[in-house]
Amino acid sequence: MSKTPPVPTIPSPSGGPEGGRQFAFLLVDKFSMFSLAAAIDVLRSANRLVGRDYYGWTTASPDGEAVIASNSLPLKVDYSVSDIPQVDILFICAGLSYEFPGKSKVLAALRSWGRRGGALGALSVGSYLLAEAGQLDGYRCTIHWENRAGFMERFPDIDCTGNVYEIDRKRYTCAGGTTSIDLMLEIIRGDFGSNVANGVANQFQHERIRSAVDRQRVGPERDLTGKSEKLRKIVELMADNLDEPYSAVQIARAAGLSVRQVERLFLRHLSMTPGRYYMRLRLERARELLRQTNMPILDVAIATGFTSHSYFAQSYRLQFGRPPSEERRTTY
Repeated sequence: MSKTPPVPTIPSPSGGPEGGRQFAFLLVDKFSMFSLAAAIDVLRSANRLVGRDYYGWTTASPDGEAVIASNSLPLKVDYSVSDIPQVDILFICAGLSYEFPGKSKVLAALRSWGRRGGALGALSVGSYLLAEAGQLDGYRCTIHWENRAGFMERFPDIDCTGNVYEIDRKRYTCAGGTTSIDLMLEIIRGDFGSNVANGVANQFQHERIRSAVDRQRVGPERDLTGKSEKLRKIVELMADNLDEPYSAVQIARAAGLSVRQVERLFLRHLSMTPGRYYMRLRLERARELLRQTNMPILDVAIATGFTSHSYFAQSYRLQFGRPPSEERRTTY
């Protein structure tokens, strides 16, 4: 018979806090299974490492029935939204759609929870629902990069960063995917210290625990890992200034380089000029706005730094092989 391996307990110097913490995950149609599993499994692993069930969790849906995830798998839940017991943080988990059966119940529950002073969190695009419920007013938050453009247009007064996660008082938001791991690890670090948080990260082969100031990838196929720090800063500057694009001279000055040095940097690492790269960022943002919002095409053009509708349409067709009008509300 095989022997059960010992549990590798890693107590913090003080033994950790007393009691425990309970989280609830409110799931809506087409929620991200990966984001949910990443969050819960990190809590499970933390319990294993500290040698006790400090973290507990439960699940809920608008009506208490099973929910279909974005990968088409159904998941049974413990409660309906109206019966969720008192927990330390209520996380809303969403995925491919902001519209789903029982949405009015969900928004009402989030508002009620917030009015009572409860802590609220969001995984992936759950931040959009928190904002719709008025629970991010005056708070800093984040959302998946693919949905950030539409979020910022819909909620211009909310400070939505491009970071992997944000913790602002009683609001816990992350960009989903592996950032769910980072958010939970930060909660664990606050409870038990870095020793336990690092131990949990190692269990998942999570090479580096990202902090709240770590940025998400700027866009599709945007992997700058291991490349020049100056290049990364320039790309972030570009991504933060798409409506009023910086000139080549302004970019170079901000980076402390000459225009020629910036050009060489982009050609060496990305095989294109800074101007071409900047144009791609602007057009990718335009595509996100066309898919995620009902903004008129001219307004999308202006929001991404184009003063001419015809130039915008021409540039868009060259980049994506179709005019902006055909992109309207495309979903994948």
